[in-house]
Order: sequence, then structure tokens, then C-alpha cells
Amino acid sequence: MVTQLQSSAQKDIIYPESDGQPMADNTKQFNWIVAIKLGLELLFTNDPNVFVAGNLLWYPVEGNNKTRCAPDVMVIFGRPKGDRGSYQQWREDNIPPQVVFEILSPGNTVKEMIEKYKFYQRYGVEEYYLYDPDGGELTGWLRSSNELEAIEEMMGWISPRLGIRFELSEGELIIYRPDGERFASYVELAQRAEQAKALLEQERQKAQALEAKLRELGIDPEQL
Repeated sequence: MVTQLQSSAQKDIIYPESDGQPMADNTKQFNWIVAIKLGLELLFTNDPNVFVAGNLLWYPVEGNNKTRCAPDVMVIFGRPKGDRGSYQQWREDNIPPQVVFEILSPGNTVKEMIEKYKFYQRYGVEEYYLYDPDGGELTGWLRSSNELEAIEEMMGWISPRLGIRFELSEGELIIYRPDGERFASYVELAQRAEQAKALLEQERQKAQALEAKLRELGIDPEQL
């Protein structure tokens, strides 16, 4: 009887989709969050069972809506893509995010970052990366023997799960895909798309001009 009451109570628990905190404290932090999230989404775009999210609340414990965290970016292998209001782990085959990213901002306190590390340590994160764009520092931790241990050298480090490589150039983070291509910003991706569109239009116009010329010469292009 007690078990039934507890079960009913758990069903009535609300898991808020927002913690009332902004996604980012400034434009620099926001741009890095977006660049990493988009880069990872593109990297795994053809794998339906890799879910990438940005600033999504993660609830690891059923029945507990106070224990939660919203990584700037998190990657979960083994879960389908799709929209979610929050990541409720017990509804996701109890699979925790394997990789998380945090982008440091002036508003982050030492206490806050220690608590995040403890959260990721306790709830099963395999890889944790922390980038400070103002200080130009990149720190990483890798789970070993059930502990998140600091990665001694991040320059040239390749993520075991993601296959991406990290570099720093004068404090600027550069992330390379397994194929060697660099992660691009949203603006750079949009520019590439516009360039590709313009190139296709040029080729279309050339084809139309050639077709018109052939017809002037009495040649039917469709018969070629």
C-alpha cells in the first residue's frame, strides 16, 4: 500500500523545463555554446541514436526534481534525436549524458563549477570539458575507475567518444572533426551555404546558355 502511494506521488511530480537561468551570460559564451552544439549535431547528423542538446535540464533521479543540471552542451549516445522539454534519465533507458561541455563566463563562481564537477562525477559523465574563452584555458576530465580524472595535456587531445581533436591557438579553442575539418561558427556555415547556392545558380545559368546556343545551331539538346 505504501509503495502504491509513493508511485502515485512520483507521477504527480513536475519536472520544470527551465531553471530560470539564462542560457548564457554574454555573447561570447553564447556563440561558443552554439558553435559546439551545431558542430556536434553536424558530426552526428547521420546517426539517429546520438542526441545532442544545449542548455537542457537533465534530471538523473526519478522522483527528485531538485537534483538537476543544465550542461551548456551534452551528448548522449544510444538515445534518439528529437525534441525534449528536459532530459529525464529514467525515461531514456537510464542512459546519462556521456559527454558534457561547459563554457566559463565571468558570472560563474568557483563554488558553482565545483558543484557541477561533483554532479557530473556522481551521475556518470564519461568526459567533461571546460573552456574559459576569456582566460584562453581548456580543461578536461576523463572517467577512469569510476572517477573523473583530469586530462594532463589538452593540446591535441582526441575525445574517445566523439573523435574530435582539441587545439588552442593563442587561447582560442579550435575543434577538429575526425576528418580534419574545423568546427565552424553559425555565420561561417551560413556563408558556406550561400556560396554553394550561388555556385549552383552559376552552373544552372551556364547550362541554360549552352542549351540556347545549341538550339540556335539547330541541335536539340535532348537528343544528345
